[in-house]
Amino acid sequence: MARANGHVAPARVQASNILQQIGNTPLLDLSDFAHRLGVAPSTHFYAKAEWFNPGGSVKARAALYIVEAAERSGQLTRNKILIDSSSGNTGIAFALIGAVKGYQVHLVMPANVSQERKALVRAYGATLIESDPLEGSDGAIVKVRELVAAEPERYFYANQYNNPANIQAHYETTGPEIWQQTGGTITHFVAGLGTTGTFVGTGRYLKERNAAVQLVAVQPEDELAVIEGLKHLETAIVPGIYDPGLADRHVGVSAEATWEMTRRLAREAGLFVGLSAGAAVWAALQVARELDGGTVVTLLPDDGSKYVSLGIFD
Repeated sequence: MARANGHVAPARVQASNILQQIGNTPLLDLSDFAHRLGVAPSTHFYAKAEWFNPGGSVKARAALYIVEAAERSGQLTRNKILIDSSSGNTGIAFALIGAVKGYQVHLVMPANVSQERKALVRAYGATLIESDPLEGSDGAIVKVRELVAAEPERYFYANQYNNPANIQAHYETTGPEIWQQTGGTITHFVAGLGTTGTFVGTGRYLKERNAAVQLVAVQPEDELAVIEGLKHLETAIVPGIYDPGLADRHVGVSAEATWEMTRRLAREAGLFVGLSAGAAVWAALQVARELDGGTVVTLLPDDGSKYVSLGIFD
């Protein structure tokens, strides 16, 4: 450490740009919170704090891998516009990465996503194209496909729902981080299904390290339970990267339970998180309550700053 005016000044971590700060997020010990909610004292309960990524979400991992894979292959060049559909977080991540790397970014998002998400995309200089709010994320997918089909030479279509780099990001970063942070003691991994890249990539890595690790997939309980960031796969366009044989178990969660848990995390655990995080914790607690011991790990995709205008915390 350097000295300043006779005092020891803290060392600073050097990085050439913000993208080098993606990954290596903290694993929070929420065992006390879980024990108060009926989980056995012998069961450990952890959550990966993904809002520590630049852009504020887990999606920074996949977005960076997608962009850099496209750069290596020559699919993404300076004369092309990066385009994709997004319910918010991946779009924000693409906008941030485009700002750093100098790419134009166009994003198709349902018109009813939160105002905060729209503002963040625009803050990074991306162009926002709104799709039919009643058609949700599937409508945004259809819209972006139409745009790309009309002018294929104009765009690099990131296609996060079908891009194997989405899986690879979590296989190479999220999975190894969780394994190392738990010292290989993880027994259950619980995560939501959106693009499904986080669940598939992380789950595959953990299964390779220990086939006994249980993988629990979380999604809305039915098509009427709208939870931002999650898909009800039975009634939605299923991502091409999804591996239907990977999950050991599926847990459905209602919108009401999600909102309640999201508020409880803020008020009882000091965790200001988004709706998909609330759903993941609710499901992980259902799993953990059934155990007499073990290590349950879930993932908190983002913080709550993008959801304030929805009235969740009122």
